[in-house]
Amino acid sequence: MSAEKIIGDWKKKLFKPVYWLEGEEDYYIDLLMNYAEHKILPESEAGFNRSVFYGKDANWSDVVNACMRYPMFAEKQVVLLKEAQQMKDLEKLENYIKNPLASTIFIISHKEKTINKTTKLGKFIKKECELFTSEKIRDYKLVEWVADYLKSQNFTMSSKAIQLLTEHLGSDLSRIVNELEKLTLNLGDRKNITEDDIEKFVGISKEYNAFELQAAMSKKDLVKAIQIIQYFESNPKAAPIQLVLPALYGFFSKLYIIFGMADKSEAALRPLFYNNPYAVKEAMATAKMYGYEGVERSLLLLHEYNLKSVGVNSTGTSDASLLKEMVVKMMG
Repeated sequence: MSAEKIIGDWKKKLFKPVYWLEGEEDYYIDLLMNYAEHKILPESEAGFNRSVFYGKDANWSDVVNACMRYPMFAEKQVVLLKEAQQMKDLEKLENYIKNPLASTIFIISHKEKTINKTTKLGKFIKKECELFTSEKIRDYKLVEWVADYLKSQNFTMSSKAIQLLTEHLGSDLSRIVNELEKLTLNLGDRKNITEDDIEKFVGISKEYNAFELQAAMSKKDLVKAIQIIQYFESNPKAAPIQLVLPALYGFFSKLYIIFGMADKSEAALRPLFYNNPYAVKEAMATAKMYGYEGVERSLLLLHEYNLKSVGVNSTGTSDASLLKEMVVKMMG
């Protein structure tokens, strides 16, 4: 069941006795927990009928006792256990999970990982709970996810602008949503977010960023690439090397995959590049320009300079100097 379906049921007052929310992607878990904490019960009932525990500090018996209480002046009470992965004796909740109280809505968030379903507690959770697993979004689906999110909020943004944002922010959905909320609040009556908006309100230069560096390297435009790196040198927060190298590695890894594909048509490559025709054409041209050996050498260089960026076989060399040296070798 999706997070949207669970919230939809809650809005209709359809509740299960126990919800187990787990996984590596915090965004959906936080979305559900926040809704449960602030929306399931009206404020007039929440004071007496809402209990919140944190795994690091909670005692299992206190949690169970809270769950076993009957609601006061209401049909339901809500008990939230946050960060359950940090709780000692977590397995001792299994007796309550097996026989929950119908008037209690018990919601448990277990972040960072999923619980082992072969354990006794894991088996009970799988059998008795409403189980929700929040998985990390795949990089190739990130642009589509942002576009869908904006559509749900009645906003639009071009694929290039979305890539500019996601290349800078990575795949942390909570961080992306925070920046999108900041952007939409500053738009006034407009409904389309532009690259200029991203530069103005997020602080990402539309000309000098990791995405544009990748574009320059795609064309083997050394002059432009060096200009961008010099901008990074003058503005260290614009694109730290820890952001630039993974972005480039992701791009060249996709180029490497192309050489192993039987079908190298534009249609076959689209899933690799966010279903963006422009990105596919750029990738095909770059793969042809670098060739198999050039792409393979580039990946090896990216690995080498990633190690150098953390001090392996390199001491005292600035990040900008490492990038310049690497780029020259890759384009050569």
